[in-house]
Amino acid sequence: MQELFIGGQNGVKVLLNAAMANRHGMISGATGTGKTVTLQILAEGFSKIGVPVFLADIKGDLSGIAQPGQINDKISERVQLTGVTGFQPRGNPAVFWDVFGKSGHPVRATIADMGPLLLSNLLELNDTQSGVLYSGFKIADDNGMLLLDLKDLRALLTWMGEHAKELQAEYGTIASASLGAIQRQLLVLKQQGAESFFGEPALNLEDICKTDFSGNGVISILDATELTTKSPRLYATFLLWLLAELYENLPEAGDAERPKLVLFFDEAHLMFEQAPKALTDKIEQIVRLIRSKGVGVYFISQSPLDVPEDILGQLGLKIQHALRAFTPKDQAVVKSVAGTFRANPAIDTEAAILELKKGEALVSVLDHDGSPTPVERVFIRPPESQIGPLTDTQRQDLLSRSPFKGRYDQAVDRESAYELLKQKAQLASAADLEDIQAKVTRKETGSPRQTRGRETATEALLKSAARSIGSQVGRQIVRGVLGSLLGGRR
Repeated sequence: MQELFIGGQNGVKVLLNAAMANRHGMISGATGTGKTVTLQILAEGFSKIGVPVFLADIKGDLSGIAQPGQINDKISERVQLTGVTGFQPRGNPAVFWDVFGKSGHPVRATIADMGPLLLSNLLELNDTQSGVLYSGFKIADDNGMLLLDLKDLRALLTWMGEHAKELQAEYGTIASASLGAIQRQLLVLKQQGAESFFGEPALNLEDICKTDFSGNGVISILDATELTTKSPRLYATFLLWLLAELYENLPEAGDAERPKLVLFFDEAHLMFEQAPKALTDKIEQIVRLIRSKGVGVYFISQSPLDVPEDILGQLGLKIQHALRAFTPKDQAVVKSVAGTFRANPAIDTEAAILELKKGEALVSVLDHDGSPTPVERVFIRPPESQIGPLTDTQRQDLLSRSPFKGRYDQAVDRESAYELLKQKAQLASAADLEDIQAKVTRKETGSPRQTRGRETATEALLKSAARSIGSQVGRQIVRGVLGSLLGGRR
């Protein structure tokens, strides 16, 4: 049985059974109480037993996990206090990612894979506007148009506005006001730098599920410092997309000795703030089901109550750092949090939450039968890797030696909705010019008027789309689990 040492105190040691690690978890506590170091020691532990890790680095201080730490008096004291054995400074295999491509390999996803439900939430659309966006995806599907990047979606929306009357019978009313609202939100998204996120090559999920030549799990670190500042909604949407994609693509794992992959989502409240109920329901569904794929999901936030109750009830590992209670509302939160732990007669959980020191936490894990253990009060063990960020030189050195160097650096812009609609507009312009020339010729010669069959806009689009599909033998557009769960398309 493989176990992760979390912490200890006064002879008490808390260890996480790796076979229960796909039952998810929560790390919570006020700012400055030690949540980041707790995340770091868990990521280290998983890597050491061969489990790949994906984590979001919100504050920019987790990159040091790739370098060995240094033993000093404070570390030595914590080693003695927690009772950890075999402590030795060591770095971990790490790969850096960045939506903006500055501090790591670029991370991309296509508009089609993101789907209308997630996009509606990202763009903060109302129900009517969301309905129009869903119509746009259906039109793209029916006409064989790929939606890969923002310009594809903008081009489609523009075309829908120009041909709203023709489309109404099959796709319902397409209000120009809704189209305008969506276009304006897309411009805001572009100004936030999101244009670099949508496109190809999209992130290959296999690249975050790697082990190194020694069998250690590779830790994929998403630099989210700029992302959460510029566009916190895009950050949350990316995490939700990642969950859905993993659930759709990974095979069933059953009960295994350890997870296939572990995800750490910092600032977890961003995933649920202002999310419509339909989206929250889907998130809860995925979190509940993805356990069967061997994926563990760990949320990090100031309070466990930042996570919906239905998800909170599914979390096997709970690590609670100190909370502050300056108001009656804060006191009510502390009481509620204390109630989420299995009681330990030796510990006043509610009082302990307010008394915990930095690096100290209340911890409950699942035993071998899957039952929560009584809460224990322990100090978190020290990390074996460096506490704090790498230097720019160190980060660039690791990036230059990354196995994914060159794979994601250059964006690829293949034929998709934008090109098809542009081609269709050019064909229509050419046809209009022919009509004008024919009219001038008839007027000059006095010849009788000849009627020429004109294609409707939809017919021209269908023929253009058919040519595109015919040129790409074997390409299929299918709706999978992601389509049913989040309204996307692969």
